[in-house]
Amino acid sequence: MRIVKLTKEEKENILENLLRRSPSQYGEYEASVNEILEAVQIKKDEALFKYTQKFDGVGLTKDTVCVTEDEIKEAYERVDSHLVEIIRKALKNIREYHEKQVRYSWFDSKPDGTLLGQKITALSRVGVYVPGGKAAYPSSVLMNIVPAKVAGVEKIIMTTPPGKDGTVYPVTLVAAKEAGVDEVYKVGGAQAIGALAYGTESIQKVDKIVGPGNIFVALAKKAVYGHVSIDSVAGPSEILVLADETANPKYVAADLLSQAEHDEMASAILITTSEVLAKQVSKETERLVKELSRGEIIQKSLDQYGYILVTDTMEEAIETANEIASEHLEIVTKNPFDTMTRIRNAGAIFLGEYSSEPLGDYFAGPNHVLPTNGTAKFFSPLSVDDFIKKSSIISYSKEALELVHKDIEEFAKSEGLTAHANSIVVRFSK
Repeated sequence: MRIVKLTKEEKENILENLLRRSPSQYGEYEASVNEILEAVQIKKDEALFKYTQKFDGVGLTKDTVCVTEDEIKEAYERVDSHLVEIIRKALKNIREYHEKQVRYSWFDSKPDGTLLGQKITALSRVGVYVPGGKAAYPSSVLMNIVPAKVAGVEKIIMTTPPGKDGTVYPVTLVAAKEAGVDEVYKVGGAQAIGALAYGTESIQKVDKIVGPGNIFVALAKKAVYGHVSIDSVAGPSEILVLADETANPKYVAADLLSQAEHDEMASAILITTSEVLAKQVSKETERLVKELSRGEIIQKSLDQYGYILVTDTMEEAIETANEIASEHLEIVTKNPFDTMTRIRNAGAIFLGEYSSEPLGDYFAGPNHVLPTNGTAKFFSPLSVDDFIKKSSIISYSKEALELVHKDIEEFAKSEGLTAHANSIVVRFSK
């Protein structure tokens, strides 16, 4: 990995380079995505099945697009029972963490006859997109379904691309069943997003779409936003390790590569005050890349978006970490809890040398669907809050309104909205 002595100019160049990874930078694919979405909106199942045949090589019909109970039963037979138990352990941790996020309706009444409050209502239908094709992602299944289930969503619909044989990865189906999914459909890509957003003869329209995907899925979610809600337009994965001279270089190097292996657009950055650590980590990454199965992908990721940044002070290191606002932030310093108090922008924060990023990806409980590309400055991890909506409650008695009606009338007239004022006036005119 390249070692860079951090300067203001270098920081600006790095931030600009990282932002190029945003799905918003790939406008050349938007026309194709919009064409697919328009076709699905108009022709529904016909277009959905046509694109599934074109992109996945699978011929679907209304009778075969939905995963059956027999297929789920077969999936359980094909997945190692020990892996099923691990999924259940992770599921328990994820559920318990998200149950602590549950919010409740509240009401506040006063003696003067006013009642104000907030009503919490779960969304009716949610669509969960799960990537397929090259690999299975049961962890993504759990992280997207569980908070929706805890929130009380009435119906959770999952879509995922089928393999060439027309089936879904068995472990994906097992995870979905364990998490409490209601329906699973064998469709992927932008066409699946279109089906969830607009509805077809086979797939019911949802209120919100969540879950990661490739660039076509990301752009499709961006395009349908407003017609339905979405969680976010996710970019490539990223990790930032903030470390001082006490950090173990082998651990740091291993953690950086854990994200670099996702794809060639992934970002892995170490910020440290120790030049010695910087050199040790660089040497360790070179060694590990040669040993790991996805070494070629890792090396391309590191060449494009991998950095070891050396700063003079920890204050400067923390400031840079806040500017980058990484999806995953590991803090490996003398006192990681103290360092954490000065972090403002990060999707998930991992404290200490035994809290490596994969712990959050699979098992600990907090959600691994996190803001990317600097959006941790204003976005949060996926949570129960993403699957509810809030309604304001207002109730005034005649006596309570009479005390303030002239103030309201005057306020409305100041904006030139006489009908607003009149709506109050008529209640007290003789």
